[in-house]
Amino acid sequence: MTIRIVLADDHQLVREGLRALLARDAALEVVGLAEDGAAAVRLVRQLEPDVLVTDVAMPGLNGLEAVRRVRQQQPLVASICLSMHGDQRTVITALNAGASGFVLKDASAEELTHAVRDVAAGRIFLSQGLMGAVVEELRNHHRQSDTAIPLRPALALTAREREIVQLFAEDLSTQDIADRLHLSAKTVATHRENITRKLGVRGVAGLTRYAVREGLSTVDPTVTA
Repeated sequence: MTIRIVLADDHQLVREGLRALLARDAALEVVGLAEDGAAAVRLVRQLEPDVLVTDVAMPGLNGLEAVRRVRQQQPLVASICLSMHGDQRTVITALNAGASGFVLKDASAEELTHAVRDVAAGRIFLSQGLMGAVVEELRNHHRQSDTAIPLRPALALTAREREIVQLFAEDLSTQDIADRLHLSAKTVATHRENITRKLGVRGVAGLTRYAVREGLSTVDPTVTA
């Protein structure tokens, strides 16, 4: 039985390279390529693949948010996140969003193929070395005091609010965001006010720091005004 895959990465060479690697296995078929998270969600809805393989850091709509939306809209589609970095928080956030796998970009082609086969069969796959980090993070979270930084604020935002946070972190203006999301500038401004109030942050710099911490963006908050 052929496993049908949608690939998402904002770099064309990476998309083509991943497709070529997966094509070595006759049981795997890449049926769609997406340049960002929004395109990935659309392709999954249209093509109904077995597996979505997506980069974590993409502009517009990141891979974590794409996984979250696919999980809500197409719960039978398994998702694998790809990243150069396997920090504990990003891996945990990906799993909480609904990902069934997390593969580092320096992994071998065989590891990625193994990951696709595993998640398509309903199993969880993590790159070598990540399982220990995930277990340690869960232990740390269990031992957290009330003064530790909680994970709960991310859950307080709606999907639209998370999308707007990412776009502000990517230095888009209120009008730019309004045009992209087909909203009025006033609606975007209202969203921003609600978001900053929920998170207890100030300005774009505060939103950017939050976005980076939660894996919504990789923008350096020290260079954002």
